[in-house]
Amino acid sequence: MNNAWYTGQWDITQLTHPTSCLVLTTAISMKLGLVPFHFWFPEVMQGTSLIIGLLLSTAMKFPPITLLYMTSPSLNPTLLTTLTILSVAVGGWMGLNQTQIRKIMAFSSISHLGWMAIVISYNPQLTLLNFYLYTMMTAA
Repeated sequence: MNNAWYTGQWDITQLTHPTSCLVLTTAISMKLGLVPFHFWFPEVMQGTSLIIGLLLSTAMKFPPITLLYMTSPSLNPTLLTTLTILSVAVGGWMGLNQTQIRKIMAFSSISHLGWMAIVISYNPQLTLLNFYLYTMMTAA
């Protein structure tokens, strides 16, 4: 709405206003479960069945990764880089301290999504390849 008000364009792939780019980057990061929006993911993974956990860690990440891919030129690169570096670090460090398999998988997922999101600034096609491989390996 903010982008439409200031620029007259409703197209989400052509965001030009800095506030719109910041809000979109934050919203996608929240949906992906990147740091600092990651607190819900390990607890939900621990409390669900194995099939639901599999869907949460793979299929539910497909729409935000697709949106991230489509809007990658419009995203705020400084915020995205900061969130992804923190996600990789926090996902790795917090995963080391866990004894439950599903929480280890959740923190591993947070770390992997951090790697995927940081690569999208440089090579969006490589991020999609990484996501497809991640989905196949998690489902196997």
